[in-house]
Amino acid sequence: MFKRLLSVVLIFGLVGCSANTEGAGNGANVLEVGFNVQPETLDPHLSNTSATNDIARHIFEHLVAFDENNEVAPLLAESYEEAEDGKSITFHLRKGVKFHNGKEMTADDVVASMERWRSLSGKAIAFLSDSEFVKEDEYTVVLKMDKPMTIAKYIVAMSMTFAAIMPDEVIEESKEGTTVNEFIGTGPFEFVEWKQDQHVKLVKFEDYQSPSGETSGLVGKREALVDELTFHFVQDPSTRTAGIQSGEYDIAMSVPNDNVEQLKKDPNVKVNVETIGSLGFLTSIFNKKKGLFAEQKARQAVNLAVNKEDVMLSAYSGEDFFILNHGLVPETSKNWYSDAGIEEYNDYDPERAKQLLQEVGYNGEPIRIIATRDYEDHYNSGIVLQEQLQKIGMNVELEVYDWPTLLEKRTDENAYDIYMMSFLNPTDPTQIQYLDSRYNFPGWTDHPVFDELLDELAAAPTQEEAKEIFDAIQAESWEYLPIIKYGEYIRGQAMRKNISNFRFFHSPIFWNVEKE
Repeated sequence: MFKRLLSVVLIFGLVGCSANTEGAGNGANVLEVGFNVQPETLDPHLSNTSATNDIARHIFEHLVAFDENNEVAPLLAESYEEAEDGKSITFHLRKGVKFHNGKEMTADDVVASMERWRSLSGKAIAFLSDSEFVKEDEYTVVLKMDKPMTIAKYIVAMSMTFAAIMPDEVIEESKEGTTVNEFIGTGPFEFVEWKQDQHVKLVKFEDYQSPSGETSGLVGKREALVDELTFHFVQDPSTRTAGIQSGEYDIAMSVPNDNVEQLKKDPNVKVNVETIGSLGFLTSIFNKKKGLFAEQKARQAVNLAVNKEDVMLSAYSGEDFFILNHGLVPETSKNWYSDAGIEEYNDYDPERAKQLLQEVGYNGEPIRIIATRDYEDHYNSGIVLQEQLQKIGMNVELEVYDWPTLLEKRTDENAYDIYMMSFLNPTDPTQIQYLDSRYNFPGWTDHPVFDELLDELAAAPTQEEAKEIFDAIQAESWEYLPIIKYGEYIRGQAMRKNISNFRFFHSPIFWNVEKE
């Protein structure tokens, strides 16, 4: 899918696709963002990467989304109701919501969008493959499920590979498994152009209809307070740092931790590190389909050989920028956080690692780690992993690619043994993509125990029972080891002093941001 996707993106990205092709014009209030990586697409149904979702969430919107407490609340839906038998959810749509092409959103658009998303999103495929979104009337859509699923609303609200609502005619024109031809949503900003390796430009949608209520997480009041929002692709971190100091950029994403103290001393710049908290977590993902790490003992050997604090220090430069945490969800997720697996996380025993390698018959074959410098933490942690595996006698090669190439490489079972990857923190266990074999997530977990436990969790009648099941899932994860989680990261985002109301929730949010 990624190969087909990339070819289409390269074609459309050269010219841009939108009803609006002019931009905001001279004298416009433009928010310039130094963005660290170019996305592979702006179609959120097709991508589970933050690079896509960080931009696309300003163009497209969900039926429901998460508030600041990670509870599900209406967005394009005015309200929703769950059936007592747990087998359906009824969504009542807001009236008068306009797409960027001027058309009013109705149930036909929602059904077309949700059915496309349901067929493409790994999480929806895993849990909603035998379900269906149906139109009840012009402003009512019902999700009908074949079995009770108390966690279904969380799946519909998820922030990655999110269920973006698009016009039904755009859905009909798209070919199966490829990106849509036009990026038309209902969001506060509309798409103008994408110049490959340069920028994505969005402009304020003048007819935007904001949801009501106070802003909370991803719901409540949204307003485009600048005329234009431009994401400049600036892969070099030192260039982003220089750009925020010179005023070329209003906001710089993922500034190097080494530069944070320097930026704090600049009277024209402010950096949000202390207030932002844990954003996500750093991992190594094993190729479990082919090669040495199809063997569980070989994966356990790597876990024993690696000092996780050393990896995090190398990736994030200092203790202020990471948290050592074994949990598959962050400690702030009170409903789900678990102590299961903490002993395996803390276990560091290189001699035992050598013994396990002997038991699986490892004899010096090359082990390939792939990483990207588009995310410096991926690359730096890959270097430490290489060094620590070499110390236990492994023949390790580190191959470095740009971000789109790495995304393509990770889908090829013959291209690598381990790849470095970071994830945003999940809001619930079903968002942990690398656990469920039905996702076919690169790395290819194939462990029926996970599938059975996740199904039980999805249908658990109470939160307490669901939490007990998740404890078992996390314990099994540290035994089976589909990945190694090293810890959670805190990334500094820098902005000019004249920028206000910029915030993070799962990803950066540029609506409600003011530029004086």
